[in-house]
Amino acid sequence: MLETVKYLIGSAGPSGFGSKSTAEIVTEQSPDLRSVTAIITGATSGIGAETARVLAKRGAKLILPARSLKAAEETKARIISESPGAEVIVMALDLSSLSSVRKFVTEFESLKFPLNLLINNAGKFAHQHAISEDGIEMTFATNHLGHFLLTKLLLKKMIETAKETGIQGRIVNVSSSIHGWFSGDSIQYLRLITKDKSQYDATRAYALSKLANVLHTKELAQILKKMGANVTVNCVHPGIVRTRLTREREGLLTDLVFFLTSKLLKTIPQAAATTCYVATHPRLTNVSGKYFADCNEVSSSKLGSNLTEAARIWSASEIMISKNSNAHLDPLETLL
Repeated sequence: MLETVKYLIGSAGPSGFGSKSTAEIVTEQSPDLRSVTAIITGATSGIGAETARVLAKRGAKLILPARSLKAAEETKARIISESPGAEVIVMALDLSSLSSVRKFVTEFESLKFPLNLLINNAGKFAHQHAISEDGIEMTFATNHLGHFLLTKLLLKKMIETAKETGIQGRIVNVSSSIHGWFSGDSIQYLRLITKDKSQYDATRAYALSKLANVLHTKELAQILKKMGANVTVNCVHPGIVRTRLTREREGLLTDLVFFLTSKLLKTIPQAAATTCYVATHPRLTNVSGKYFADCNEVSSSKLGSNLTEAARIWSASEIMISKNSNAHLDPLETLL
């Protein structure tokens, strides 16, 4: 009850920020970002667009990968209209396609840019069952697997940039508190909903993908530490906000639910705050493998804190992105 009251009134936590803090407020104390190059996925609307706007305002050079180049160009135009000196580059990327991820990374590397900051923000809630071109359930393919491969392929560049510039690299995975709704065997359920449409539950599939984001963060933090890399990775829950994620369910029922829960909803500037805080604030130097909400470190679910499960999801993800995989999850039987 006390935590709910603190949330509603926006009470500041140990970081000095709370649920009512905005992305602009939490970046006021950040160092000059003019030497920072950032990739932000899902920046064509909502939380991602606000994150991009604020980081550009603070001087960061932005790479905006998007499935819709038109939407990304519109985001770019809005950013430049507010921050005329901003450097914003739009590139094509469909996170549900592993070949698209690989093509994007190849094209990005050809630009010879440094890379200080990777914000894996894009998200999809597939109300209807769908399978990606690689044979993976669509929500998982987009929310986790695409970002997993993107991060893996960009990691060398991030480590090199940190070494050359002395600026610590940061990776931010945008998850959700909904990750705590998933229980059971994650790999078994993924195989089930990939192979059997009748077993598909949209909310549970989304929760699984968000759990995978948390577990990806946990395992990657361990790997980066062992490597001695000057790169951190953390995970955030942005909060409850009405974005385009609900666009397939617009209507009376959705409107009623959001009206009844309106006091719990964040504005988009508030929802982007935790991402921007974790991405830029000097207080988080050397902090890695943590989970944040309302700009403060909090605990993830019990399953999300399980290092054995994190290693298991990592192994499963490696199998699924392998070019030698038959992309139908049969190789994952060894992990069950």
